[in-house]
Amino acid sequence: MASSGFSNNSIFILVSDEESDELGRKRVRAWRKRKKRGHHRVRNELNQRLIRLFVKYWMLLIFLPAAVLIIFEVTSVGRKPGPVVNSEVNEVKKSNLMGNSELTKLKEPTQGNKSGRNLNRLDPITHVVGGVREPCLKLLPSEEIEHLDIPDNEESTSTSPVKKLVYMSDHGGNSTFSWQRTNGSRFNLFTGNQTFDEREKSFKVSETVVLHCGFFSQNGGFEISDRDKSYMQTCKIVVSTCAFGGGDDLYQPIGMSEASLKKVCYVAFWDEITLAAQESQNNRIGEDGLIGRWRIVIVRNLPFVDQSLNGKIPKMLPHRLFPHAKYSIWVDSKSQFRRDPLGVVEALLWHRNSVLAISEHGARSSVYDEAKAVVLKHKATPEEVEVQMTQYRKDGLPEDKRFNGKKALNEASVIVRKHTPLTNMFMCLWFNEVVRFTSRDQLSFPYVLWRLKVLKNINMFPVCTRKDLVNSMGHLRKAKPLTN
Repeated sequence: MASSGFSNNSIFILVSDEESDELGRKRVRAWRKRKKRGHHRVRNELNQRLIRLFVKYWMLLIFLPAAVLIIFEVTSVGRKPGPVVNSEVNEVKKSNLMGNSELTKLKEPTQGNKSGRNLNRLDPITHVVGGVREPCLKLLPSEEIEHLDIPDNEESTSTSPVKKLVYMSDHGGNSTFSWQRTNGSRFNLFTGNQTFDEREKSFKVSETVVLHCGFFSQNGGFEISDRDKSYMQTCKIVVSTCAFGGGDDLYQPIGMSEASLKKVCYVAFWDEITLAAQESQNNRIGEDGLIGRWRIVIVRNLPFVDQSLNGKIPKMLPHRLFPHAKYSIWVDSKSQFRRDPLGVVEALLWHRNSVLAISEHGARSSVYDEAKAVVLKHKATPEEVEVQMTQYRKDGLPEDKRFNGKKALNEASVIVRKHTPLTNMFMCLWFNEVVRFTSRDQLSFPYVLWRLKVLKNINMFPVCTRKDLVNSMGHLRKAKPLTN
């Protein structure tokens, strides 16, 4: 209860406790409102400042993380040298294959080779399939590879559309040809003079096919010693490479099994230019004809001035060089083969029911796109590429980037195949196209594949599988051409 009174001319106002509390609460509420408005004002000013900063520096905010990421990746690449891993089988067996000095040399990257860090890598290449990381090349376990054998079963004559090949030849020689390539013609005593009419007939499939396939004459060049010929006739499965013109060094194969060491021939074809270049680096052929695992076969009187074209002979015609071989694996001289040959044949041919395995092209799918790239990279002249593409358009080669569900364009640094009449025919036709037009074999492969429609069981394996098969070193030097 409140009361009031007067005393000594002063006024006394007595306020109850309830009124005092209410007044205090009003003051607190007013203070809180002022404080809240202040917080809102500060927050709004901060937001506006952040918005102004973002508008002003948004490009920097985007590109700064990207720049940091790029710097991190670059430095990471620089910190990751390729590990040198040696095959357990090789380490046990190489003492039987070469001397200590050769073994040391094998392990050392070639001087001046920017890709030398790739030498002797055996780590698997993987890729992601359905969210799961898997090896690009699935080989059998090593204990199963040791028991693999080359099957004796021949291609069934009842199912094969081609049962026999007859190669054109002229044992008496033909004076109208030079044994070496001239500027006027790409044909010589090695190739024979295939006319356009003969070219067209060669694509027709029958039980017996007659066609050009190199070695047209005994005087046509590509001379091999009788000793080497005798050795090559013993090979049932062969891994081959070549280095003509001194362009590349020799890389020893790795990753072989005991079975492959006993059953597989490793043959490297050299010309006299390469032989001299390698001897100058103290890489000398032993009395047994070997350097490391490779049997070195010296070829004399090469048929072509163009060393790239000479290299197509062992690459495309191993069935003519190794007449009794059932399987062959070709490896470009810029690469080191790093897998077991028997395991590779099982994985890429037997397991896939294929007779030919070759890598897809990594950058392009169309032969016409590849033709433009060849010209831009100065791999062939615009004139000769135009002649080839004009003929292919005239013959009806489509712009399709896939044939029979497979990528049309290939990368032929590794070729794995079974030697059958049909695959031999395919390789002969491919070689003839390379001789007639340009030595860029990527341009002619899709055409021959399109024309020879009966050859369907081809394994066009992805690029990552090729990378698992070989350590790519790159070409070291430009090959020296021959002179007439």
